[in-house]
Amino acid sequence: MRFLADESCDFTIVRVLRDAGYDVVAVAEVAPGAEDVTVIDLAVHESRMLLTEDKDFGRFVYADKLATAGILLLRYPVTARGIIARTVVDLVRQHGDRLAGRFVIAQPGRVRISGGSQS
Repeated sequence: MRFLADESCDFTIVRVLRDAGYDVVAVAEVAPGAEDVTVIDLAVHESRMLLTEDKDFGRFVYADKLATAGILLLRYPVTARGIIARTVVDLVRQHGDRLAGRFVIAQPGRVRISGGSQS
């Protein structure tokens, strides 16, 4: 799987996924300050699942019906930040390509994989 990490995504997740062998591009490295719609377009154009902690991306998928290559929304409170990167790697390893094109919400102890629009 290929990923695009939104600027809201903890950079530790980017490093841990890269260390695990995944192809991860960080918006902060290639398009700092990009608008959310531009970020989605970049992810679709490059067939990358978007990693984000920004709830606004749910609106783009469900209300605005924008096509995506998949979104992984991370909802971890400050008290659980220490496990977030490892949890993401485990999630990707367990569910792999099943995540592509889906809207996934991950929070401590819970993962929801919903339909989404696929590019």
